[in-house]
Formats: sequence, C-alpha cells, structure tokens
Amino acid sequence: MKEKLKLLVTLGITLVMSSTLLVGCNTDSADKDKVQLEVFSTKPENKNILQSMITDFNKQNPDINVTLSAPADAGTVLKARLTKDDVPDIMSLGGDAVNYAPLVDADMLSNLTNESFTKNIDKAYLEMMNQLKEKPDGKVYAIPYATNACGIIYNKDLFTKLGLEVPTTWDELIAVCNKIKASGGTSFYLTLKDSWTGMPYWNALTSNLQPKNFLKDRKAEKTTFSATHGEIVDKMMQIGNNAEKDILGVSYDDGNAAFSQGKAFMYIQGNWAISEIKKGNPKINLGMFMLPASSDASKNSVLSGVDVAFAISKDSPHQVEAKKFISYMIEKENVQKYIKDQFAFSAVKGVEQKDPSVSEIQHSLTEGKIIGFSDHYYPAAFDTASLIQGLYTKKNKAEFLKKLDVEYHKANNRR
Repeated sequence: MKEKLKLLVTLGITLVMSSTLLVGCNTDSADKDKVQLEVFSTKPENKNILQSMITDFNKQNPDINVTLSAPADAGTVLKARLTKDDVPDIMSLGGDAVNYAPLVDADMLSNLTNESFTKNIDKAYLEMMNQLKEKPDGKVYAIPYATNACGIIYNKDLFTKLGLEVPTTWDELIAVCNKIKASGGTSFYLTLKDSWTGMPYWNALTSNLQPKNFLKDRKAEKTTFSATHGEIVDKMMQIGNNAEKDILGVSYDDGNAAFSQGKAFMYIQGNWAISEIKKGNPKINLGMFMLPASSDASKNSVLSGVDVAFAISKDSPHQVEAKKFISYMIEKENVQKYIKDQFAFSAVKGVEQKDPSVSEIQHSLTEGKIIGFSDHYYPAAFDTASLIQGLYTKKNKAEFLKKLDVEYHKANNRR
C-alpha cells in the first residue's frame, strides 16, 4: 500500500512539474509571437508615468509588447548603443541640439511628415525641431509631445498687497520694479551660484530681441554678438540691479526656498520650479507670466521648448507598431495624463495644462505666442552660462560681448 502511495505522489509531482514547464513554454512562446518594441527615454523624471502608459498600451494591444529603457546617464548610454548600431525602436528625446540633432543629421530617424498624428502637433514646435537640423528641410522626424516654458513666476499676494498689475512690456516691468524698490522690497531673486539659472532670462531676451536671422548668420560668421546684443546686455544688467545683493552666492535650491518664504516678488525660471517652490510653502499663491522683453507688447512671445519628443529608428523592423504606439501617446486623454503628472505643457493641439498657477502663461501659449530657446542652437561647447556669471561679476558690457564672440567662434569651429 505504501509503495502505491509513493508511486502516486511521485507521479503527481511529475505531472505538476510537467504542467508548470508547459505553461512556462507556452508563455515564452506567446511572448515570442508578439512584436517586441523598445522605448528608450533620456528623461529619468518621466520613467514612472511612461511605464504606466506603456502598461496600458500593452493591455490594449495584446499582439505588441512594449518595454521601457530609462537608464541612469541615458544620453551616454544611448550614444554607446548607437556606435554599435543597437538603435532602440522608439526614442523619447529632448528637443535640442544634444539629443535630437545628431540623430536626425545622421539620417537615423523615420520620416513622420505625412502621418496623421503629425497634424495634431502645434506648428511652432515642429518648426523648432526643424531648425535644429544641419539643413532644415521642413520634414518631421520627431513628434514634439511635452513642452516647458520659462517666464516670471510671481507672488500674487505680494502683487495684490502693493497694488501691482502683471506687466506686458519691458517698460511696465521696470515700472513695477521701481514701485517694489520704493516699498523696500526685492523685485527678483537670482540664483547665479548655479550658472545655468541665468539662461532663462538670457534666452527670453535674446530669442525675442535679437535679429531674426541672427543664429543662422552667427553660425556662418556673418555677424557678432557685439554688433547686435547691446540692448540685451543692458536689460540683463537691469534685472541684476533689481535683485538681492548676493546674486552670485545663492544656489537654485536656496532660491526656491527663499522665494517660497516671500523674500522677493518675482523669480525668473521655468515651470519646473513651481513644484520645488511649493515644497517650501504649499499654500503660496503663485502665478506665471512671460518675460516681456520688448516695450512693444505685440512683439513679446513666451520662451518655450520641446521637453519630450518621440522618434522612430529608421532601421526598426516594426514601423507600423511603433507608429501605433505614438498614436496612442498622442491621444488627448493620454497627453493630459502625462502633462498633469509631469507638470508640463503640451505640444498637442487642444490639450492645456490646467494648474491655475500657470493659467496666464498657458493662455499665451494657446494664443500661439511661442518662441524657442536661443541656446538650443548654440554649439555644444559654447558655455554661455559661465560667461553670464562673468558679466555679473565684472559688470563690463563691452568685455562680455567680446568674450561671447571669442568663445562662440572657438566652439563653432569644433562642430
């Protein structure tokens, strides 16, 4: 009897193990039957929301399995993979000369110009991406998705207390600064210990005020900063003169904390800073408006850029499925979900950021008053941010402009 029981137990275990192995084999077989797509993201901050959306896409498309790669130091990892011809099917990239331009100029991306989803993208952002190419041709090789905006974040309660209105021109902005100074307050809080934080106002001023063809002509050595950027430097200095005393000794993190406690009326930064400021004071009443670079309100535009764009490898064998994934991401409810999570703006028509703190700048974006970042078109080795620190250290306009030209020339020759 015992021998029979042993035999039955052994047989049962064998059957269970065999069934498990068969299930495993069937699962592997099922996965192999699916189209495998890789999405590679260069932005670590969006890893969780992308994974959530990919999981939903996979549920809706049982014949496709999308996986997400979002490694640390993603830019370096991607470059290494490209040198080995190991190109991801879909790439989620920043819309700038570092991430996007090398890929499109090397003819590594699929042409998406005539895809139906391309028609849903704001033309201003499509043109920004076009201008990043060595030879702009009007064709679309990446789909702008999420965007950012730089402007002036302001403390609404302080403005109300002093009876101030949001300025729409440079003259009005300086008038606001004069009223704040007369009241004993500080207009701007600058954080130039971190050099990059000078770029939001440099970009807002240059993009709005420099000659229309300046970037193209400067690249071709047909013009100079010295010849065209005098007014811009004067306005940079005016901003500095209306800030706290130790502008070169304050870091970005310290500035966020100080602004959250009402140490200044205005803070020139991107929308990304708002969530950081609210960490120090969740109840702070903030707004955001475009930096009015010109004294003619009709000539002022919001400084905005492409934070995330989707591109497809030209060599991917799964073009149809990759386009299906981008179509899914472009659906309005999905875009809304993404920009809410990331506190971003949308490049997709008809989708707006609903957070009340950025309603004013969202209104300007909706009206199409959009202009791109000048420094996205500078040579990679042109360290404008450090030069701006030097401007505020020495306060020598002519020397600063000359250094811009010298350093740009060096970097331009290394392209």
